[in-house]
Amino acid sequence: MKSAFRSASLLWLGLALLVALAIAFLLPVTPQDYWWYLRIGQDTLAQGAVPTVDALTWSRAGTPVAYHSWGAAVLFWLVYEAGSLTLTVLLRGLLVAFTYGMVFFLARRLGAGERGAALVVLVAVLASSNNWSLRPQLLAYPLFVLALDRLYRWHQGDRKAVWPLPLIGLLWVNLHGSFVMLVLLAGAALVFGRGDRKALGLAFAVTLLATLINPRGPGAWTYVYDSLTVASSQQFSAEWRPPVNDGWQMALFFAWLLAFPLMAALSPRKLDRLEWTWFLGFGFLALSGVRYGIWFVWLLAVLTAAALGDWERRKLGASQLNLPALNWTMFALFVLLPLALLPGLRESWWEQAPPAAENTPVEAAAWLAEHPELPGPLWSEIGFSSYLEFALPERPTWIDTRFEVFPVEQWQEYAAITNAAWDWESRLDA
Repeated sequence: MKSAFRSASLLWLGLALLVALAIAFLLPVTPQDYWWYLRIGQDTLAQGAVPTVDALTWSRAGTPVAYHSWGAAVLFWLVYEAGSLTLTVLLRGLLVAFTYGMVFFLARRLGAGERGAALVVLVAVLASSNNWSLRPQLLAYPLFVLALDRLYRWHQGDRKAVWPLPLIGLLWVNLHGSFVMLVLLAGAALVFGRGDRKALGLAFAVTLLATLINPRGPGAWTYVYDSLTVASSQQFSAEWRPPVNDGWQMALFFAWLLAFPLMAALSPRKLDRLEWTWFLGFGFLALSGVRYGIWFVWLLAVLTAAALGDWERRKLGASQLNLPALNWTMFALFVLLPLALLPGLRESWWEQAPPAAENTPVEAAAWLAEHPELPGPLWSEIGFSSYLEFALPERPTWIDTRFEVFPVEQWQEYAAITNAAWDWESRLDA
């Protein structure tokens, strides 16, 4: 690994990260699940505790609510307060670079060549960049790949590699409800892996205990259960629905998924039972809900690169670009060039630079703030509500993007008004 890190690996990784960082910096900040998290982070620090009742809307004001991703909310607020959207988007780029860089080096350790590993990372970037919205799940991405790396090391005989898992679990459970992905990864390894089961079993037990260290204790697990079963989310949130072949990114995903079993069958490097378990388990999740797709893409990238490793060595041979000084220089250039695309910087040289935020009612919120005499209550589109709850807290909204907070009947009313049902005016008046 050390020699690979100093060789042409840097050059090929840099090329992949050049594309990844450019996309991460150019993607607009969408309002859905970002701005109201800023409000929760701000309120958590101001109150010295995570809010336990709803204060964002007037329709659910005072009702109990669980903000499981409180740690992400606080971090987002601190970053925004320190550097507005410029620093926020930079944070996204750093998370993306670390995550896909880890995928690259994990693929290399499993036998992939520099070019093969870079190629699958690039494909993974293109297939999954539609999941890079600024939301708490983004902070869990590097934790997933880091856990996958630790478990692979254990699988290959390093019994000490699993001891960071409890710390990963502790961080993850306070950032996002997807911490159960760690439990699925480690649980499958414990059953189907070939490392020291005693070491992993003990680390796994400590990891489970670590998931209880959060403001709600065992409530973290009930939150996950509620998220998976609450009717409002299942019926009205597109994230919980199976993916469809809609758009080039999903076409790339499905083509990759269909090609992989044949590729694995023809490759001299065969998948072992743990890898097949991960592939089938996370593949099933990816096909059952849109929100699970990105976890599967990283597994698919690692396994694809490993399967192509033998072919790459026989057909292309080792890369001859083993010039450490040049490789380091080019790597630095590739990862630093995209910084010019950051919002707040690109406007200085790009006359038609795209805005940092998209579908965000900045001017409308400012106008409403200047007209407190206007009667309430306020009704708004759910994405707009997210920004209004942050920028205009004195005017609570009626509904927002927290699908699990509002009953099915309220979502039905929202859908009828939004889609201009025949009686939408009377519904709005009500």
